[in-house]
Amino acid sequence: MSGDARILVVDDVAPNVRLLEAVLVPRGYDVVSATDGDSALELVESAKPDLVMLDVVMPQPDGYAVCRRIRENEDTAMLPVIMITASTSERTEAIQAGADDLIAKPFDQDELLARVRSLLRIKRYHDTITLQATELTELNRTLEERVQTQVVELERVRKLRRFLSPQLVDAIVSSGDDAILRSHRRMVAMLFADLRGWTNFVDAVEPEELMHVLGEFHRVIGRLVQRFDATVGFLEGDGVQLFFNDPHEVPDASLRAVRLACALREEMAELTPAWRKRGYELDLGAGIALGYATCGEVGFEGRSDYAAIGAVTNLASRLADEATAGQVLITQRLHAEVEEDVEVEPIGELTLKGFRRPVPAFNVIAVREPADVSALQGS
Repeated sequence: MSGDARILVVDDVAPNVRLLEAVLVPRGYDVVSATDGDSALELVESAKPDLVMLDVVMPQPDGYAVCRRIRENEDTAMLPVIMITASTSERTEAIQAGADDLIAKPFDQDELLARVRSLLRIKRYHDTITLQATELTELNRTLEERVQTQVVELERVRKLRRFLSPQLVDAIVSSGDDAILRSHRRMVAMLFADLRGWTNFVDAVEPEELMHVLGEFHRVIGRLVQRFDATVGFLEGDGVQLFFNDPHEVPDASLRAVRLACALREEMAELTPAWRKRGYELDLGAGIALGYATCGEVGFEGRSDYAAIGAVTNLASRLADEATAGQVLITQRLHAEVEEDVEVEPIGELTLKGFRRPVPAFNVIAVREPADVSALQGS
């Protein structure tokens, strides 16, 4: 405990200084000394003592004046001061000057050491409280800054989510940079879905009715995107492109895609009857394919999108074009990944635009529900 304490001894009589050094230094105290008041005040500033032992009778400034100067300084106002005097009758004046204790000469060595230890213990408590208060003030200051930064970041994320896929926003924010936007290859399950009868509908209704129907359709898409953790490739009019396994890799991309498509079909089965009551002959068709795509940012400065490009994208789009109302068509490759979990009916080989060979396809009748579907549906 004493090894960390520095004591300033102030006395204009050199033998008195040496006597105090002889008592204090063997106990592990670091002792610095001064023989006048001005030097003492300089050492208080430069040596940063933990306690001052101050003789009363010295040439001006005397001990009382030095003690008052110590107390007037905000930085040293709580510095412990023991005044050493030849008479205890000076106790009142010493206390009025700001001394914490007074010891009369000749002093008892054990009593002096006990008082030194007591005052140093109080000084340590004060220093600890002061340090904690400073740290708390700094913590509060930096906390305000961190909260403000987080508020700005949340607002930034909120704005990004209005224009980007939630998965893409999360990937950018969590990584701290936009490295995910760089071109890369990834196996993806690609899903296209759009409304049957859309062209005739557009020609027959007012723009306000069209926007109302789109709003209903897009709200359904939005709920399912969040539920199944899908990445939105685009959402344009009556069509939507979703894909799975990018930017976050998932072990069940194919099954997620099928589950989302079937859930969308179920939601539309409730929505389309209401549309028909209003005279809107609309229904849903979907296509899903599995394959490698090149994923990343496409566009130009000031306007860009995140896309998955490749034969798998074209294949899913062509399947969606071939799907009749209520059909979810999947490729043979994707069917091989999910055949234990879905019920399908083969529809034969389809001749699709842009593909030289006929493509075997299956219509998904239903998904077999496992005991626990939460992991497959997203949190």
